[in-house]
Amino acid sequence: MELLLPFLIGTLFSVSLYFILHRHLFKLILGLILFGLATNVFLFVVGGIKSGGVAIIPENQETAVAPFPDPVPQALLLTAIVIGFGLQAFAIVLIRRVYQTFKSNNLDDLNKTDKT
Repeated sequence: MELLLPFLIGTLFSVSLYFILHRHLFKLILGLILFGLATNVFLFVVGGIKSGGVAIIPENQETAVAPFPDPVPQALLLTAIVIGFGLQAFAIVLIRRVYQTFKSNNLDDLNKTDKT
C-alpha cells in the first residue's frame, strides 16, 4: 500500500496538469480539483501513515505512546481541503458566468472576444 501511494500521487498530478493545459473550461476545473486532491494525498503521505496509537496523551502518562502519526500535517490537510473547496466553488461560479456571458467554454473563443 505504501509503495502504491507515490505512483498514485504522481498519476494524479500528471492527469491534473494534462487537464489544466486543455483549452476547455470544464477540463480546467476538473484539473484544479484533481490537483487539490493530489496535493492533499501528498500531504497525508508526508505526515506518515502509521497504525497504532493516536497523538493524544492519556491521563496516566506524560508523553504519547509511539508509534503515532504527526498531527500537524493532518491539521494542514484539513485547512487545504477547506481552501481547495473555496477555490473550486469560486472557479465554478466564475466559469459559469463566463459561459453565460460569452456562450462558449473554449478559451480560444474567449480570446477572440478581447480583440473587439
